[in-house]
Amino acid sequence: MEDILNYRYISDNIATSGQPTAQELELISQAGYKTILNLAPPNASNALPEEKVIVTNLGMEYINIPVVWDNPIMADFKQFCDVMENHKEQPIFVHCAMNMRVSAFVYLYRHLKMGVPALEAYSAMKTVWEPNATWQNFIETAIASKLT
Repeated sequence: MEDILNYRYISDNIATSGQPTAQELELISQAGYKTILNLAPPNASNALPEEKVIVTNLGMEYINIPVVWDNPIMADFKQFCDVMENHKEQPIFVHCAMNMRVSAFVYLYRHLKMGVPALEAYSAMKTVWEPNATWQNFIETAIASKLT
């Protein structure tokens, strides 16, 4: 699993990464994950065209919330939070193209919904990337909205 692009273990029920290959999706299934949540649009440069079919054939649930890289919106984050809440009792694997969208959403979810201290939640995201101006603005807007 550690070889998956930008793989990060977050907790017993949450792991994140960039786009996994078909073979890596099989490893994710074997590791006990029940749901794949993909935040990349289907036209992302490294998207796996048959991902939904592969995931469902492996016996996992597939959910896609196509977050536009240059325009993340609160509606996407709220939908993400709903999915995470509805799947919090089982292992969920969350990915996008590079684990940038995901790490930002997971940071916000852990901090705002799970009560993880901001610095602790933020440090996991910083192991992947430093948010650009668009994403920093989105993060600040989400925190200011006190979405709880």
